[in-house]
Amino acid sequence: MSKVYDLIIIGAGPAGLAAGIYAGRSKLDTLIIEKEKAGGQIVITSEIENYPGGIEGETGPSLIGRMVQQADHFNAAKAYDTVIDLELKGEIKKVIGKNEEYLAKTVILATGAFPRPIGCPGEKELIGKGVSYCATCDASFFEDMEVYVVGGGDSAVEEALYLTKFARKVTIVHRRNELRAAKTIQDKAFANPKIEFLWDSVITELKGDGILESMVVKNVKTGEESEIIAPEEDGTFGVFVFVGFVPQTGLFVDKVQMENGYILTDDDMKTDIPGVFAAGDLRKKSLRQVITAAADGAIAATQAERYLED
Repeated sequence: MSKVYDLIIIGAGPAGLAAGIYAGRSKLDTLIIEKEKAGGQIVITSEIENYPGGIEGETGPSLIGRMVQQADHFNAAKAYDTVIDLELKGEIKKVIGKNEEYLAKTVILATGAFPRPIGCPGEKELIGKGVSYCATCDASFFEDMEVYVVGGGDSAVEEALYLTKFARKVTIVHRRNELRAAKTIQDKAFANPKIEFLWDSVITELKGDGILESMVVKNVKTGEESEIIAPEEDGTFGVFVFVGFVPQTGLFVDKVQMENGYILTDDDMKTDIPGVFAAGDLRKKSLRQVITAAADGAIAATQAERYLED
């Protein structure tokens, strides 16, 4: 008979690792399943300044490395496998991977989400080198510089307003000639002297040798392209992309309750299936940060322990 774990955690980002630390410390027989390597999207972050207790010069990989060591210290086992299906109902849950099947009494879903990219040449190579998907994380790196915000919804405009606290000028690049954000948010943006707008425009290419130096912008109505070059005194500028997130929840469709692709939980990270919890960016929530993902993981593991006790 296959081994039955107390808890299986699917995903080894900050939420999954925090859950593993708390579960292991509580002496739960825990398995963390990750398809490739630990870290999630945080491993592409070159600098982290807002995680409490982080060391000077903290990076995504260094923070995740310490989390992995902590999870190992508390004997949370790891398996590198790609989950292809799950059976979550009943007392014993089954997680089906490409390599083998795993059984557990409780499961935490922590596969995360990733920002929707622009999808243009140069974007991937310049992530963390001028291209960002998180104003809260990276705004301070562009103190008194110029930045561009891609998007026109609530998140994009709110983040543009936040960036005005740091940048000397913020330009919102939007493919339409009007914003989609709520009227109250729009009014704040239009009233802010630091915010300008580049309407009917999309970014078609990002350029730079190790750091973002210029970008090509296309007018979607005229087809005309122009290149925006970093101010000489700065040598670079920021491009913050806010065109939505893509939750990694395709596996969970019709298995747990969801809304717009995000898993619904209560404050205790409980899904609508007994013994199944969700933590991190795949949840419907207001803030997606390392600290909130870790908090979700801690709560989910604690609730899994209580579920097992009951």
